[in-house]
Amino acid sequence: MDISKLTPQSDGNDPEGAAEKAEKAAQQEQMRREMIATVLESDARERLNRIALVNPKLSSQVESILVRMAQSGQLRGRVSEQQLIGLLDQADGQPNSPTAKKGAIVFQRRKDLDDD
Repeated sequence: MDISKLTPQSDGNDPEGAAEKAEKAAQQEQMRREMIATVLESDARERLNRIALVNPKLSSQVESILVRMAQSGQLRGRVSEQQLIGLLDQADGQPNSPTAKKGAIVFQRRKDLDDD
């Protein structure tokens, strides 16, 4: 008797497992959206949606900051647009962010051959 036939195996091609994972991810995303909708004022939510169109990575960083703050109880009321701008500056100014030096202008002067 072959024991491998009796034990369930997940070989990565399990359509039921993939559908279950996708459904769970969709539920988590829906809960995240609902939490952000309840935490943000309407003006701040509109600004975050516009930012998501231009820079989705920054938007997701700010959303995860907001979710973390809401879960830890750091938010007393709804987040206004000015508070959201502060969070955006905080998320955009992180040193490990690749866009930290985005606005810096660097001059590189070339020396000509006839310069002495």
